[in-house]
Amino acid sequence: MKISLLRRFVALVDEGIHFPRAAEALGIPLASLYTSIDKLEEEVGHPLFTGAKSNLALTGAGALLLEEARQQIAAAPAPAPKQVAPAGGKAKASKGKGRTPRVKGQPVTYKKRQGR
Repeated sequence: MKISLLRRFVALVDEGIHFPRAAEALGIPLASLYTSIDKLEEEVGHPLFTGAKSNLALTGAGALLLEEARQQIAAAPAPAPKQVAPAGGKAKASKGKGRTPRVKGQPVTYKKRQGR
């Protein structure tokens, strides 16, 4: 079982089984949270929640998984920080003599019009 799926499950339960709040707290899209919970239910082989969409509650299997998930998350190493891409663009290769490389995101300094 992936630790990221367990983290999402625990965050969902901590937010009162409210999918939009949990997705916002995790910083992920709502559809991704739904998919993660579906994958987790598929791995466990039992439904984790019962009830209507507005009134969800944990099943017995969900309560057991919650205890196990909290233990595994506590034993797991902290997640690696996300890499932040440096600002600026990527230089393109020059296409001939005398041309400077063009950088993505920067305005084109001089562009000759194509004749007809």
